[in-house]
Amino acid sequence: MTTARDLMSSPAQSLKTSDSIVTAAQALSSNDVGSMPVLDENGQLAGILTDRDIVVRGLAQGVTPDRGTVADVLTETVVVVNADDDQDKIVNALTQNQVRRLPVLDGNEVVGMVSQADLARALPNSETGNVVAAISEES
Repeated sequence: MTTARDLMSSPAQSLKTSDSIVTAAQALSSNDVGSMPVLDENGQLAGILTDRDIVVRGLAQGVTPDRGTVADVLTETVVVVNADDDQDKIVNALTQNQVRRLPVLDGNEVVGMVSQADLARALPNSETGNVVAAISEES
C-alpha cells in the first residue's frame, strides 16, 4: 500500500504567520513552489499560503507587501492528509476539494507535502488523467 509518506516531498518548507508577504513571496520563488504550509507561533498548522493568495487577498486588496504579513492573506481552511493515509484517500482529498497540493501531517506536525504531480508519478497514466480532470473540473 502506497501512503502519503511514500509520495510526499519532505521536509516541508513552511512559512510563519508573522513572515512578511515579501519574505513569503521570496520563499515561494526560491523553492519553486506555488504554496507552502503556514505554522503559528507554536509550530502548528495555521493555514496554507499560495501565490494566488498573495495577489488576490494581498495586492488586489491593498495590503502593502512589506508591511503585510502572511497572517493577513493565508487560507485558513486547509485540507490535509495523514502520513499513513493510502493513495486512494489522497486522491479523494485532492479531487473532492479540487486542490493540487496537500500538507501531510504526522500527528500535529507537518512532515511533507503531497501534490498532484507526486500522484502522477505513482499512478498508471489512465488514472492520472482522471485525477487531473477531477481536480480541474469547474464547480
